[in-house]
Amino acid sequence: MKKVELSGKVFSGRGEGEKFLELPWVKLQVKEKLGFIPYHGTLNVRLSEESAKRRKLLEKATSMKVCPAEGYCSGKIFKAFVGMSECAIVIPEVAGYPQDVLEIIAPANLREKLQLADGDKITVTVNL
Repeated sequence: MKKVELSGKVFSGRGEGEKFLELPWVKLQVKEKLGFIPYHGTLNVRLSEESAKRRKLLEKATSMKVCPAEGYCSGKIFKAFVGMSECAIVIPEVAGYPQDVLEIIAPANLREKLQLADGDKITVTVNL
């Protein structure tokens, strides 16, 4: 299995991920595809310049997909790890979505579990 490491700094988002992850059809699809019910928020990472370039590999890679209910966008999902913590990255398929941002979902609140604060550097290992 090919792996891609992406590094960046944790930052606070606008709470959009939380609203999305509370939708029943999103929870169901994540459970079916990843085997866990996601914590109701995402961990946002602003990628380093080098990692933002590597993230482009994910655009072409085979991924799982969240198929949206009407009025929502679809998204690509990739299994991943932050250290030993199982998680997944979600790439919303929205025009203009920033290339240097990663949204990470997990069964637990990663910010609390890993004691992360805005500005902390982390590395995410993505399984392709």
